[in-house]
Amino acid sequence: MVLRLTTAHESHAGATILYEGQAYTVRSNDISKTGKHGASKCRLEAISILTGNKKIIAVPGDTKFDVPNIDKRRAQVLTASEDSASIMDLESFETIDVPIISELKGKLVAEQQVEYWDIEGTKCIMRASS
Repeated sequence: MVLRLTTAHESHAGATILYEGQAYTVRSNDISKTGKHGASKCRLEAISILTGNKKIIAVPGDTKFDVPNIDKRRAQVLTASEDSASIMDLESFETIDVPIISELKGKLVAEQQVEYWDIEGTKCIMRASS
């Protein structure tokens, strides 16, 4: 559930926004000056949290974006395959199947502790402890 809104003009580097249903981290925000007949324009360079794909978003400065709720939790790996893993949450002890980001593919083993993120209902393993 989205709890707050932000505008394109207020989105600074490091901010997280929802755009077209996906969560992005803003890398940079270039804001043009207002003209004689128009509002300022923003050119946001954003990176998808789940896929790592770069996207350039060009919008008017008053465009509103949702700020996603990101819940970071700890879990233990039960089984791991190439693209997904079965993990057990260390607080609620529920078992869930989640995808693995590309940097961690092939590096997870059973009984390893990981950090997974719940981004507006989409869960993904983001970090592994050594």
